[in-house]
Amino acid sequence: MARSNLGGRWNRGARLARTGLRGATGVAGASARRLAGREPSDAHHAEMAEYLVEVLGDMKGAAMKLGQLLSFVDLDVPPEVRSVYHEVLASLRDNAPAFDEDAILEVLEEEYGAPADAVFASFDPAPLAAASIGQVHAAKLDDGREVVVKVQYPGVAEAVRADLRNAESFAPLARFISPNQEIEPLLDELRERIDDELDYEHEAQYQRAFADRYADHPFIRVPDIVGDLCRRRVLVAERVQGQRFDRFVQEADPDQCQRVAEIIFRYAFGSIGRFRLFNGDPHPGNYLIEEPGTAADGGSRVAFLDYGSVKMFTRERYASMRAVERALSDGDRDSAISALQDAGFLPRNAVVDEQVVYDWFRLYTRPVLAEQPFCFTSEYAAEVIRSTTDPRSRYADVLRKLNLPPDYLLLNRIQWGLNSVLARLEACNDWRSIRDEYIREDARPATALGELDAAWWGGYEA
Repeated sequence: MARSNLGGRWNRGARLARTGLRGATGVAGASARRLAGREPSDAHHAEMAEYLVEVLGDMKGAAMKLGQLLSFVDLDVPPEVRSVYHEVLASLRDNAPAFDEDAILEVLEEEYGAPADAVFASFDPAPLAAASIGQVHAAKLDDGREVVVKVQYPGVAEAVRADLRNAESFAPLARFISPNQEIEPLLDELRERIDDELDYEHEAQYQRAFADRYADHPFIRVPDIVGDLCRRRVLVAERVQGQRFDRFVQEADPDQCQRVAEIIFRYAFGSIGRFRLFNGDPHPGNYLIEEPGTAADGGSRVAFLDYGSVKMFTRERYASMRAVERALSDGDRDSAISALQDAGFLPRNAVVDEQVVYDWFRLYTRPVLAEQPFCFTSEYAAEVIRSTTDPRSRYADVLRKLNLPPDYLLLNRIQWGLNSVLARLEACNDWRSIRDEYIREDARPATALGELDAAWWGGYEA
């Protein structure tokens, strides 16, 4: 039987609790130092981040995914130490502890009924990357195609579901903190999304849906799937060569960063606006920047990887989202409150300060509502997170009376992630006009990339 170091439900729950306790103690110590006039050192923050990597990386599954999220969102910590957490926790994205070779090869043999060397012309047992629920290997097919093979860790499905059961135990506390939140539908949505992520055949279907929709796109690339080789715990896709996001940010000039930022924004909001689809896992490990000359205009394409967290909105849900956006864009508070009630955010029996509700949703949508061009910053990204999580926030009393509709669970995640990704690129643009290209029939391309995109889509004549 393949070796598994994932532990039982009780041990995992206990380790999560100890991690939270140590983290709370570290934060409390940092606060005490600050009150005493002594700022916590970079070494103190680095120690906390290293501890999170040690515990969450070893546990894999949902716990590790939390660490990956923390690795790139702009945490509510002093700006001068955010990079400490980003750099250390980034190892959970790119260099997470790998499973031993025999365990991975055994998964492949169980899924194919044959050893890896009988399925692939070549298979490299050294992983290209190790992530939360699986690791990626390079391989070659008999026809010469280079592919990547994502193999799920043995026992990880059981471990992640144990994490979800541990999360369910927090439901009474969640009801106390947010009495109007409908907990069960939210947990059902979480289970459904996690089940999708644990089934690589589902992920292959989602990736193929994106690949088909973005076929021959001038600057967006989605690697195609080798469908006949995909299994429940194995996903095979064409291999893309490109620069990882973190290295790109370090080496690229400002114009290149602005280009990649616009492509990421267009991919996220264009997928929702045109297809009612979005990929809810925006962490930087899922972006590869290809060489100049790969795009139709001679620049770089961006390849988007990992389709385990995909959501397709119903037409009704999409229409309710647009109604909220229109009211916010028009500055119509009454219509916005009515649209939020219709969308399920605001229970009709809730007594709230409607102006604070309206202000909070405008904070979330500031990049497209503010005077343009708007520049993403780490401070803005942290402000959005702080508005949601800090009990001292002016929004705290109102937010506990709201309800998060299940369909928005992943959308909230991508909002946090994109804010931080675009902040790292110091992205400045007319985001409102770019967004309008995907939701207004009369909108004209706002940028050169918009003209390429519109020509590909067929809705614009130069």
